[in-house]
Amino acid sequence: MGPFVIAAGGTGGHLFPAEALAEKLMLRGAHVVLMTDTRSKAETSSIFGQSERFVVPSAGIAGRGLIRAGFGMLQISRGLIKARLILGRIAPRAVIGFGGYPSVAPVLAACIMRQRPLIVLHDQNAVLGRANRVLAKCADRLALSFSEVAGVPRGSVTCVTGNPVRSTIAARRSARFSVPVGRVRLLVLGGSLGARILATLVPDALSKLPQELRQHVELTMQCPADLTEGVRRQLVEIGVRGDVAPFFQDVDARLEAAHLVVARAGGSTVAEIAVIGRPALFVPLAINPDQYANADVLVRAGGAIRLDEVGLTADRLARELQNLLTDRERLRTMAAAAATCGIADGADRLAALVLDAVSERTAS
Repeated sequence: MGPFVIAAGGTGGHLFPAEALAEKLMLRGAHVVLMTDTRSKAETSSIFGQSERFVVPSAGIAGRGLIRAGFGMLQISRGLIKARLILGRIAPRAVIGFGGYPSVAPVLAACIMRQRPLIVLHDQNAVLGRANRVLAKCADRLALSFSEVAGVPRGSVTCVTGNPVRSTIAARRSARFSVPVGRVRLLVLGGSLGARILATLVPDALSKLPQELRQHVELTMQCPADLTEGVRRQLVEIGVRGDVAPFFQDVDARLEAAHLVVARAGGSTVAEIAVIGRPALFVPLAINPDQYANADVLVRAGGAIRLDEVGLTADRLARELQNLLTDRERLRTMAAAAATCGIADGADRLAALVLDAVSERTAS
């Protein structure tokens, strides 16, 4: 019986759902193999650290100049050859791709195998990603994170599983929200590409809050390493208690403790906020239309506010923060609304989808 190959890499937003699925498959006794790229930190993962891993060449193409696009095509071609050789040797039962360019070569390699394994794609966003739009015609199943997803090719066999979240997040599903009493805990999650603008805007916005409100704010902020010292100094100058770091291992506990979250709107971030149920102020990455769509799922439910990055000023952000942080009942209502969008068992649903599809294929 061949292994289950998971194709995922890049940033944590793609790797976290893959990690959650891998954990569920391993608990069911499955042999899991990871195909990833050089950017991923899979070797530090408590889940993938236990599994066999292969690094496959990959690179993006969209939005690049001719030279870089040509290099990207060369890398994908190299990755396709390497992935095909690996898959031919290990004969997987299924290949599960999690979108992004690191999944392209493994999924294409699976598609051209003589004894083709089951191919399942998962997409974490409310707009189907470019890679998954291309690969969808190869897929036996397309697992979606939202009930409405734009860009799904006609004829695709789809199933709404939700976005798999880490077990530490799932364990805090719909955690009780306590309205601020005295201290107001503000959590800022920037994401791998978006932390820089928030690291500038948020401290500037906090400096514009009335002093009687500012002195009660406790800030926890993800921040690029090269900006952390400057941000810490600024927070001291404006009298705000702050915990600033490039990454937090205990983001689940910090999410549960938060009274308000300011964040980008990547699929994993939105899913984790919804599962725990916390009010959010989203600033989607301007170049990613999928982040706008992700944020709007919680906005329509009443659990979040969306501020567009283009033209956003510290003054505008300060007004929104003041309105929210001084309205306890609104925060409570938003937290409850956000929780209605959470799918805590997304990893179980996706694992069941994969295993059932494999069983159906075996039976036939």
